[in-house]
Amino acid sequence: MKHSPLFLLIASILFFGCQSSDNQRNIEKWKSEIVAVEKAFNDMAADEGIANAFEYFAADNGVIMRNMKIISGKKAIADFTRESIGPDQSLAWSPTFVDVSASGDLAYTYGTFTFTYADSLGNKNISKGIFHTVWKRQDDGNWRYVWD
Repeated sequence: MKHSPLFLLIASILFFGCQSSDNQRNIEKWKSEIVAVEKAFNDMAADEGIANAFEYFAADNGVIMRNMKIISGKKAIADFTRESIGPDQSLAWSPTFVDVSASGDLAYTYGTFTFTYADSLGNKNISKGIFHTVWKRQDDGNWRYVWD
């Protein structure tokens, strides 16, 4: 059977147009996953402690930067946060922007955070700022941060 060039053009537009809308639905689904994982990360920090949350949600090769120093690897992140975060400190955040790669394996977020701590005299201090996190889908399908 012989197809006309117009038929092939219309079929191509329909095929690629459907793929584009499917990909957009996937991206929106993946963005929802990232919002959910950010919330779970924040909630774990509030309920089980900042150090536990930062360890749990780190990829094995995750990296954080604190005080102009790079802390690389899940174990190093766990050690650092356990040594530097006290029981009287709390951290809360929420992303205001989320984006996900077209392949669904990388994402990033940014938003605001509030860090609350007591000084040496017991006075409550609040520090507010902006955070940025890069997430990578792991082989098991879970999202873990690779940069925070």
